[in-house]
Amino acid sequence: MTLSRRGLLSEITLEEIASKIDHTVLKPDTKIQDIEYACNIAKKYGFTTVVVPPIYVETAVGLLKGAQINVCSVVAFPMGYMDVDTKVSEIEFLYEKGASEVDVVANICAIKNGMWNSVEKEIDKIVKAAHDRDMLIKVIIETSLLTDEEKIRVTEILMDKGADYVKTNTGFIGKANVHDVLLLNEISRGRISIKAAGGIRHLEDALIFILSGAKRIGTSTGDRIVEEYLEYMRGAR
Repeated sequence: MTLSRRGLLSEITLEEIASKIDHTVLKPDTKIQDIEYACNIAKKYGFTTVVVPPIYVETAVGLLKGAQINVCSVVAFPMGYMDVDTKVSEIEFLYEKGASEVDVVANICAIKNGMWNSVEKEIDKIVKAAHDRDMLIKVIIETSLLTDEEKIRVTEILMDKGADYVKTNTGFIGKANVHDVLLLNEISRGRISIKAAGGIRHLEDALIFILSGAKRIGTSTGDRIVEEYLEYMRGAR
């Protein structure tokens, strides 16, 4: 089968694409001006969330006041190998600062060592910490480091514990791929949503992941994706 922009775009509207984008600003040298720009384009294009470093949560909340856009931040980012109590404390801190969503990195070391009881206890605690505060929680499992069997096992735990999303990657270590999104979609059968992140920079990337089953797209180039859509539509007239 040959894929084309026209064929992919026939399946989804610009509004649907924009509503699935978590516009991300997480570089270690992120400045306040970067947060201001991200919040402005999120309002302009109708993105679902802006994902910012913990230090900028209050700033983003203020900039997005009155807009129907969530502020998300990250926990145990990007490695995830600290203890669960530290992760819970970070969730509590982000809630106090005004975040309504959290992307939490799972303990990949525990997963790779087959420490499934430990993984279950951690997931249970972080999901409860988020849900007790009415926060949506996405758990990052860094699929590029896992076998398919490990991806399946940890996703089953996430579903059992009631996590809202399984997220493929932080974007700092590996990139999302279609195989993983299709696998997670097949496993979940609607019991948990999927967020694809890592290396998603262009319109075609976003379209393919969305059509493969991702309900959210984590990207630092949400503006580029929308602008590529608009440019294509102008040329297609």
